[in-house]
Amino acid sequence: MEITREIFWNVGAGIRIIIYILAIIPLLFLIWGIYKKIKLWRIGKPEKKFDKIGKRILSFVSFGFFHQRFFRDLYPGLMHFFIFWGFVVLFLGTAVVMFQDDIASPLFGIFFFHSYFYLYFSLILDLFGLLLIIGIGMALFRRYILKPKRLDNILDDAVVLILLLAIATGGFLNEALRISATKPQFEVWSFVGWNLSKLFWNLNPNSIRILHLISWWIHLALALFFISYITYSKLLHILSSSLNIFFRSFEPKGRIPAILDIENQETFGVDRVEQFNWKQLLDTDACTRCGRCQDNCPAYLSQKPLSPKKVNQDIKANLQARTRELLGKDKKGTPSVALIGGSVKEDEIWSCTTCYACHQACPVLIEHIDKIVDMRRHLVLMQSRFPNELKNLFKNMETNYNPWAFGYQARADWAKDLGIKLAREDKNFDILYWVGCSGSFDDRNKKVSRALVKILKTAKVNFAILGNEEMCCGETARRIGNEYLAQILMRGNIEILKKYGVRRILVTCPHGYNAFKNEYREFGGDFEVIHHTELIWNLIKDNKIKLKSQNEKSITYHDSCYLGRYNGIYDAPREIITRLSQKKLNEVKLSKSKSFCCGAGGGRMWMEENLGKRINQMRIEQLNSTGSEVISTACPYCLTMLEDGVKEKTLEEKLCVKDIAELVEELI
Repeated sequence: MEITREIFWNVGAGIRIIIYILAIIPLLFLIWGIYKKIKLWRIGKPEKKFDKIGKRILSFVSFGFFHQRFFRDLYPGLMHFFIFWGFVVLFLGTAVVMFQDDIASPLFGIFFFHSYFYLYFSLILDLFGLLLIIGIGMALFRRYILKPKRLDNILDDAVVLILLLAIATGGFLNEALRISATKPQFEVWSFVGWNLSKLFWNLNPNSIRILHLISWWIHLALALFFISYITYSKLLHILSSSLNIFFRSFEPKGRIPAILDIENQETFGVDRVEQFNWKQLLDTDACTRCGRCQDNCPAYLSQKPLSPKKVNQDIKANLQARTRELLGKDKKGTPSVALIGGSVKEDEIWSCTTCYACHQACPVLIEHIDKIVDMRRHLVLMQSRFPNELKNLFKNMETNYNPWAFGYQARADWAKDLGIKLAREDKNFDILYWVGCSGSFDDRNKKVSRALVKILKTAKVNFAILGNEEMCCGETARRIGNEYLAQILMRGNIEILKKYGVRRILVTCPHGYNAFKNEYREFGGDFEVIHHTELIWNLIKDNKIKLKSQNEKSITYHDSCYLGRYNGIYDAPREIITRLSQKKLNEVKLSKSKSFCCGAGGGRMWMEENLGKRINQMRIEQLNSTGSEVISTACPYCLTMLEDGVKEKTLEEKLCVKDIAELVEELI
């Protein structure tokens, strides 16, 4: 017997035309559904996403096909990998069969569906079909037995999984019945079908054929329904998630898009869903509600109203509720559903710390933070509606160029006795030390500034400061949503920096680091920006500073969100601690890219925390679990929040919090 099989065994080759005719209807449903989705996405504002095609293709292969982010959680990672590749390989297998039967054989007289090709083909399809069923089983078990909190079950979830399972098992049943009737020995390569066929070996051949015919038509009907159902269910993510990965942002992680030509804008931010750009609307359909973002969100984990997943889904629901209106088909004048205050509550918007954990966790690269900042911009700039404590913050930034009520003339008072060069007095310096608001005015962080100055002087670094010419970097105002104030500060700083020909900037604050490195360029400020941990590590490596001894206490390190997740600086702080400590660094469980926020980002440093648990206290509990005596950090916001957390948890006798610069300065 030749090693092959009749493609339309027991059904008849003539059925091919009927199949194609039947397939027209679900294909039309699919095309119409895709057309409507694209039309809805295009309601959003224009956004340039068709550049860097090569880079986008590589990104799609990495994140889409090879699941770069899925395996951070092993069980759901394997589950999705099995379902995805099982589906893809079976789809490709069907395409190969169609190519052989409809193109290669009738048009070119080529028949490759035999011999070893057929055997390997059968083996691969059975293997990946089995993986598909295993993956679906894992999904059903996880969703309906384990029931993790991050999953919210709706009917569509069950329909999709059962539909996929029915199609996969139906395919194996067809194969088993065919093998049972024909019994070619080489079909042992189709190991699933072969073993399943043994269940039918004692049946009458005619009964097997009847069962096969019934099974075959049911399998076809389910497959055609599957095609029709794609764009009307979560199966849409086959398309939308793929597009979302392809159209991902290649801007620096820390960049919030500016409002360009802000002086001439009539509206600011977003309070209607059509004011988002088309990529932001695509985001909402790319979301499969997997909950990874929610599981990593400090606001959600501290029982705040915010869930990044829910915000994304609520924006999607608002878009769907207004579809007829937005497409000009609502002739009855149905009242619009409000976005802010209706679909998305204000407490959700103000709970975000912009820590980037949601985006870092999302396997399909959904961008949550820019949407939240856009809604904050509307609340601040259009409605002047924001937490009361921010009124004084904005006033101080406008009049004193810092978040406190201290006059800007006092900005360099911390350095009066240190003999530090001022840029306006001597332009001959190699690097400008940007002290920042906390380092200039906050008593605790002034100690960090003084420690860093001692390090710089010991290493004979030729540096200067701006003194009272320095203003707030604008990062806090921007994340809160006061883009107008942020741009005033940023443009003013750029003017001063260019006045003194500054090319290199040293900062201790990761928020300032992120602003100068990733956002100032949009306004013409192109500088080399160095964080103090990077500089200190280089000075130690180059033997420009020497440590007289080592710290005897056990140390753990807290990764700042804006230093780590946003800008990838993980190694330099750890290298310093390893060099200065006698003991091995005690890594906290949630560290590096999974670090837990201190609670200060996104302007939360200046807002009251009245809802849920205090994020800084949660972080202190995590850090305290390492058994360390010292918590080291490299961010003034983190230093403040963690010290407050230590006091609030009455751990002062057990724990102290220090900036890395202080730890180094003590040992010089």
